[in-house]
Amino acid sequence: MFICFSRSDYFEYVVLLIYRMFCILSFVFLCALLGLFCFIPLDQRCQESSNGFLFTSCIREECNGPLVETISTTGSEIPSSSEIDKRHESKDSIFFRDGIRRIDFVLSYVDDLNKEWEKKLERRKEFENNLQKAGLELETEDKKESEDGKIYFVKIHAPWEVLITYAEVLNIKVPIKENDIPSMVENPLDCMLTPFRLPEKVMHPEPDYFTAPFSKEKQELYLINDESTFFSPSMRNRIVYYILTRCPYGTEEGKKKFGIKRLLNNGTYSAAYPLHDCQYWKKANDPNCDSERYTLYMEWARFLRFYKEQPLDLIRKYYGEKIGIYFAWLGFYTEMLFLAAVVGLICFLYGLFTMDENMSSKEICDPAIGGEIIMCPLCDRECDYWKLNTTCASSEYSHLFDNVATLFFAIFMGIWVTLFLEFWKRRQARLKYEWDLVDFEEEQQQLQLRPEYEAKCTQKKKNPVTQEMEPYLPLTSQAVRFCISGTTVLFWVSLIIASMIAVIVYRLAVYAAFASLMENTQTLEPISGLLTPQLATSVTASCLNFVIIMILNFLYERIAIWITDMEIPRTHLEYENRLTMKMFLFQFVNYYSSCFYVAFFKGKFVGYPGAYTYMFNRWRNEECDPAGCLIELTTQLTIVMAGKQIWGNIQEAIVPWICNWWGRRKARSNPENLYSRWEQDHDLQIFGALGLFYEYLEMVIQFGFITLFVASFPLAPLLALMNNILEIRVDSWKLTTQYRRPVAAKAHSIGVWQEILNGMAILSVVTNAFIVAFTSDMIPRLVYYYAYSTNEDSPMSGYINNSLSVFQISDFPDRNKPKMNPDNFVICRYRDYRYPPDHERKYLHTMQFWHILAAKMAFIIIMEHVVFIVKFFVAWMIPDVPADVKAKIKREKYLTQKILHEYELEKLKEKLCRGDTQATEKEFIATEGKVELSSAM
Repeated sequence: MFICFSRSDYFEYVVLLIYRMFCILSFVFLCALLGLFCFIPLDQRCQESSNGFLFTSCIREECNGPLVETISTTGSEIPSSSEIDKRHESKDSIFFRDGIRRIDFVLSYVDDLNKEWEKKLERRKEFENNLQKAGLELETEDKKESEDGKIYFVKIHAPWEVLITYAEVLNIKVPIKENDIPSMVENPLDCMLTPFRLPEKVMHPEPDYFTAPFSKEKQELYLINDESTFFSPSMRNRIVYYILTRCPYGTEEGKKKFGIKRLLNNGTYSAAYPLHDCQYWKKANDPNCDSERYTLYMEWARFLRFYKEQPLDLIRKYYGEKIGIYFAWLGFYTEMLFLAAVVGLICFLYGLFTMDENMSSKEICDPAIGGEIIMCPLCDRECDYWKLNTTCASSEYSHLFDNVATLFFAIFMGIWVTLFLEFWKRRQARLKYEWDLVDFEEEQQQLQLRPEYEAKCTQKKKNPVTQEMEPYLPLTSQAVRFCISGTTVLFWVSLIIASMIAVIVYRLAVYAAFASLMENTQTLEPISGLLTPQLATSVTASCLNFVIIMILNFLYERIAIWITDMEIPRTHLEYENRLTMKMFLFQFVNYYSSCFYVAFFKGKFVGYPGAYTYMFNRWRNEECDPAGCLIELTTQLTIVMAGKQIWGNIQEAIVPWICNWWGRRKARSNPENLYSRWEQDHDLQIFGALGLFYEYLEMVIQFGFITLFVASFPLAPLLALMNNILEIRVDSWKLTTQYRRPVAAKAHSIGVWQEILNGMAILSVVTNAFIVAFTSDMIPRLVYYYAYSTNEDSPMSGYINNSLSVFQISDFPDRNKPKMNPDNFVICRYRDYRYPPDHERKYLHTMQFWHILAAKMAFIIIMEHVVFIVKFFVAWMIPDVPADVKAKIKREKYLTQKILHEYELEKLKEKLCRGDTQATEKEFIATEGKVELSSAM
């Protein structure tokens, strides 16, 4: 298999030459083999042949080892040499050897001669027998035909009778009439979007039809032009997978065993997957193949197409609705991020352009003001007194994120998140209509009992709905399992908090070391203005915290799955929802705990000189920079958010690529025509049932970063936008090129993630209000501006001096007092609002402190109420379902009912004309009345 050089003209020429030589030699060899074959007795042939060549004489026999179950594809017992050549030439085909029957699913297994070999063989025989009894057709490729000579491949085809039977069971909607509803009026501005459009054939690979659930009795009603293409490959593999998950394979230990999942878990089969339709970098040679994978790769999965729209209809057709709805949501989220990123960038630029006008940083940097203010030591005993102007650079950079625009952006993001969620509901409603999901309730496959539930629940009771006996888990067992689960969840959440406390202890311990090092080391003097002890501590602690987050994530994934398995959820939907809530809780605490600490706890419980607050009575609590803690929250957020995105892209793109490269390195020495389509897909990575779960989780955690703490970092939406542009192409690239084709599944929404996003949207209003009030210096500045400023020409002058309290050095206890005071300072300053040492209320909070606190609380209440009122008003104003979609839904229901009723009426007419006694005149009149009533409605 040649992957890296498939587009090289020279290389293609060499491959073609080798290929032709190989065909000639193969033809000569096979002719000789065929001649020899004619003289071999029949019984000896059955022992020496492989099912790659002789597949009719050995049906239902054990030829040379394990089970070989195949279906004859020719009328003769011995294939001709031309047929054999054809098979070699069509190794990349997605059809059976006859070139007619499509391969809808592939099972693979390895013939390992261990102690369970016979048991696995019996399971496979029984399972494949039952598959054939269910109507499926099988064709087995012997291990001698595989690239490594070890793997058997069982190819499965679903004939028309099976497809129509299970299409009715699964309530699959199929076309009955071409849609006659006129499309929306084109926007005149659409011409400006032409560079971002994809070809119409790619965007809409199929015409728009009115659809109805399939019924075997009404086949004449549907637009069946070709039985082989009526059901799309994704529908076909979904139907086959439905059969595979329910097919029994025997009774063990008194229990009936069934389902491909159990056979994969116990090693009977090594893999089960549908096939991609072609190689992703070139179209299939077979004209009957649509080569949709190639189209997706060329138009969607390449990064150079990052500015193009996504072919959602083609994604849905190839991968199913569940994957299609994820990419629709991710694309819509990215589009909405563009607006937030632009506004955030404007706010950042405002801070950048007004840096020179910031009076606070001017006073800090002024040698006559900041250079004369002596600050109290940053740590006990070892640290010296320092001048305020040493934090000049950090105070200037702090203004980039802590300015008037911060308040505006916090309010804007509260409204933006509402618009995002409401417009997504409308977009989702439109997709539900376009993808025939309006009447869709959770798929029967999701509502059906999980095999694990049936296996572990030995007691049975009657289901009140189906009136059938089914397994159930006693209430006492459920209570015990939930108690264990809850205790485990609390333990791991406590472990996260303990790790966060450990990082805080690190910050406190290293803070004193950094403060002492930077004050006493001359080599660090050139960068001492930029790299303050607070910033150095914050950067190193953030990096350490990120490493801990990644390690704990590795453990949490396995713990959450183990806990959910222990609870034995009843259905697949229940299992996924429980796992989602646990994983999100873990990730929420893990990723956001450090940001919550910096935003709401750091610098809030410091005390004052002479009465500092200590953690565990040993480490002095951290102080904020004189310019505020917001810059440290920005640093924390940037490192964790950017680090997570970089690490996530490495995991999603580079790791699967390396694994696939390593797995197929041997196959590169073989000609491409010998590397079959099922082997190529077998060597790819497994997307897995939880593949989309991790994709959603990654994006929802990112959504939390840009909403919960966006007031501290207006550039967060821009970083998220850049990441998501890459994320869409990375996800599409890996899904199209690096992973086996997932089994198609239906989904009409993003599920429980919608509720999680709604909850985070509400929480984000509260967190941003608190960040502006307590982490930012916005409120103290406004209080000073309107109530305490004495300079009318420059109202903010004197703010720094006003925000720093005075402490008399002689009042230091021995625990806090620096070892040396070479300049014999008498007083030092600290960040707080307390009375001076000569006041009768010495070191108690001043009235200004209480004014500021009252202003902060008032601001929180006002901002929350204003944003919430706007949010709910916007949500009320924007309907969840667009008016035109409502009209189309009603129109389609009306036309569908009319078509069905007219069909029934025509059938009754035919029966009456034939003199069928079962078709009475009253039944005809009633049916005719039903048609008229439907038209009137």
